[in-house]
Amino acid sequence: MNAVLQMLRVVQWVMLGSIVTYASLGQMLGRTRSDVDPTISYILSSIGVAVVGMIFVVRRTLVFPAQETLTQDRESLVGLNHWKTGYIATYALCEALSLTGLVLRLTGFDFLQSLPFYVGGFVLLAFFRPKLPAANA
Repeated sequence: MNAVLQMLRVVQWVMLGSIVTYASLGQMLGRTRSDVDPTISYILSSIGVAVVGMIFVVRRTLVFPAQETLTQDRESLVGLNHWKTGYIATYALCEALSLTGLVLRLTGFDFLQSLPFYVGGFVLLAFFRPKLPAANA
């Protein structure tokens, strides 16, 4: 279990670094244009809201039940795999939120319009630190 926890922490740190890279890349490659269609912003904002909702659904359906299983049986391979899968799916969705900001920036929108996506992905990714479930005594 400690090896899985260590792997998840490494994945988390790598993904946090990649979000910073996305913001930097968007700033270097993105050019603000005045002729962009605001509909793109509305669509990508709706996608961002949906991704945040999916993050919480994944946590509710995969991570929390697996934590319950691991609390009662620390050696459960199925519980450990669901727990790991839930965290990786959560991290991938946080990354998708940040990538939405990069897409917004590369389509010509201002950095400040992309910033909530970068910050949202970064904060959610940092907030969902993997923690070992407490052992049931």
